[in-house]
Amino acid sequence: MRRGWFLPIAATLGFAFLYLPIMSLVVFSFNESKLVTVWSGFSTKWYGELFADPQMLGAAWLSLQIAFFSATIALVLGTLCAVALVRFKRFRGRTVLAGAVSAPLVMPDVITGLALLLLFVAMEGLVGWPSGRGVLTITIAHATFCTAYVTVVVQSRLSDLDLSLEEAAMDLGATPVRVFFDITLPIIAPALISGWLLAFTLSLDDLVIASFVSGPGSSTLPMVIFSKVRLGVSPDVNALATIIIGVVALGVIGATLFSMRSGRARRA
Repeated sequence: MRRGWFLPIAATLGFAFLYLPIMSLVVFSFNESKLVTVWSGFSTKWYGELFADPQMLGAAWLSLQIAFFSATIALVLGTLCAVALVRFKRFRGRTVLAGAVSAPLVMPDVITGLALLLLFVAMEGLVGWPSGRGVLTITIAHATFCTAYVTVVVQSRLSDLDLSLEEAAMDLGATPVRVFFDITLPIIAPALISGWLLAFTLSLDDLVIASFVSGPGSSTLPMVIFSKVRLGVSPDVNALATIIIGVVALGVIGATLFSMRSGRARRA
């Protein structure tokens, strides 16, 4: 009996520890007071303050653009790396490629950011590109470490893929390229979507690496929020966080429904 009660209680406490602060943040985004921890009445004025703040909106739009492009680049590179590691068991440089993919997963963000900063400075001195630090360097940096996460997600799906489906298609005369786009790609589509969403979230959330490789006029949303938090949290930050939570929740629900429908289609 004690064992039967332990797991539900532990799960309840764990989820409460994770989600109660988020729920309180959403509630206090509708607080009328300027104090983020003192409730004084219901109001939506801080959402109006948010949409009237050009710095916050500009940083949010910049972060969304960087996250979109870096996640897309990471998806292409990560998928190619996953295919190479799963389908080609032996080739020169495989160990180096596997180590390069695994390194960003365990490397501290400070080391990654510093290494990328030194790389960009050296490249600018040698070939003149990239010229300074800004949106381009942030996008390259985010795509670099996001590629590792996409590779792991896609690699795990490719490892479980039934090769007989591809072999049957090739027996019927399909070329390897046709097999990849018509058979393999649709099957691993849920993993591709999951990897892209993970890379998008990691890029949108990054603060440390972006702080190293950013320049004037390229402050991302986490950097702006961090600068505001150091001077005291304002309620418009809660409003922005509530909007982001809502968008992310809709994205997760949509991806889950798509994965469930794809799974039912494969079983059928």
